[in-house]
Amino acid sequence: MERNSVWRATAERQRYATLDSDLGVDVAVVGAGIVGLTTALLAQRRGLRVAVLEAGTVGGGTTGYTTGKVTAQHGLIYADLVERHGDDNARRYADAMRAGIEQVADLASSLGIECDLTRAPAVAYTRLPEQRSRIEDEVRAAARLGLPARLAERTDLPFDVEAAVVFDDQIHFHPGRYVAGLAAAFTAEGGQLFEGARVTAIDEQRDRTVELTTRAATVVARQVVVATLLPPGLLGGYFARTRPSRSYGLAVRLRDEAPTSMAISVDTPSRSTRPWLDPGPNGMIVVGNGHETGTEPDTEAMYADLESWVRATFDVEAIDYRWSAQDYFTPDRVPYVGRSPMSELVLVATGFQKWGLNSGTAAAMILADLLAGTDNPWLPTFDAGRIGGVGTVGRIVKDNLKVGQELLTGHRRDPDSRPAADLRPGEGGLIDVGGNTVGGYRDLEGVLHTVSTRCSHLGCPLHWNPAETSWDCTCHGSRFSPDGSVLDGPAVRPLGRPPAD
Repeated sequence: MERNSVWRATAERQRYATLDSDLGVDVAVVGAGIVGLTTALLAQRRGLRVAVLEAGTVGGGTTGYTTGKVTAQHGLIYADLVERHGDDNARRYADAMRAGIEQVADLASSLGIECDLTRAPAVAYTRLPEQRSRIEDEVRAAARLGLPARLAERTDLPFDVEAAVVFDDQIHFHPGRYVAGLAAAFTAEGGQLFEGARVTAIDEQRDRTVELTTRAATVVARQVVVATLLPPGLLGGYFARTRPSRSYGLAVRLRDEAPTSMAISVDTPSRSTRPWLDPGPNGMIVVGNGHETGTEPDTEAMYADLESWVRATFDVEAIDYRWSAQDYFTPDRVPYVGRSPMSELVLVATGFQKWGLNSGTAAAMILADLLAGTDNPWLPTFDAGRIGGVGTVGRIVKDNLKVGQELLTGHRRDPDSRPAADLRPGEGGLIDVGGNTVGGYRDLEGVLHTVSTRCSHLGCPLHWNPAETSWDCTCHGSRFSPDGSVLDGPAVRPLGRPPAD
């Protein structure tokens, strides 16, 4: 089994130049995932000079590690949106999601992107009688908002369900190939795209421009779009307004044909499935076991549990790939999209709650309108500067009290550490070096790597993730490689590296 996203492993990728000289543009887009590249392409087609700055490689963030569903069916959400935000906001959300689906389909078709795009029903189901009323409420709410929702009591899954809400004519595709196609189209139409260009600072200047700092060069732009998983550093305070979550995925080959629908359970733990077309009709993607980043000490057990479920439920021939992904949840279940409250010149999109292929595309449509000075009818619902009602504020306060407790107790506790010599190749964790507790990882060649166990974002304690061999921050979701390099923000600086002896 390969420890890699199936989408990253099976997509042909073009390499793009690094940024090694200063640059001036109309729009600088930070991040080359589906949000950043869709925004960049749409903005460039409106006559703006656009450059995309990617810290890693195209599609190398969350986009390359998703389930690959493009659907307006986001579990059970519409009845809740109506109750929380009212009919108008819920309808704007639904309209944006429908438009996002068709935007993906249109771009894939018009650009000739071969990404296995396939129409299929999306199913959210329960196996518990006590959950049936929630399914029925969701069908009524979604249908009233103009979505293709219907109630079903049978699916093509190999087990009985109590009830399901079905959205017909949704999409699944190969996200790695899709974003590679977006990148190729963007650069072919004159856009500039740079890989290995991590942005470490975003500063508004007195002349109403924005300066972006990277390791090797500076970019000056009239407007900036931050399309990273979470805005870096302290930008907009979104690190305090969202919560990070990880999920686990498997690419599976069955002995029989896989279900052709896209399905997700509303029961706990969540199980999400969809066809995987590369090996043929017996391919299937399985995702589940979500939890807040850094809170699960045995991440290997998450994979084992998911594998146990799929083998007990389906006739499995082989499991070819495994991977995990991260995303952020907002307290009111709606992504933040629009102008940052800190600057009218900086636009953001974050908090897609694991549905970013569709809602991220809709977000890009909003951002492209803002960049061009055009009104967007969905913006009032997604407004990135919104505060929210009493319930939203209460949830933010509760989450940040939890973060504060983690920060405080993490600094006070006397962690259990072990001698560095006890680490075997491929193992990591807290070790004692000269009487100091540091983070250690011994690579497969036996070389010991040591890092500070305090996040470079705000100093929260880090937790070792054995399945992904990374250091993860519970507070705001930053993640670091064993050598301290940043994997996921909001951190922008690597970890300190204490001596190994």
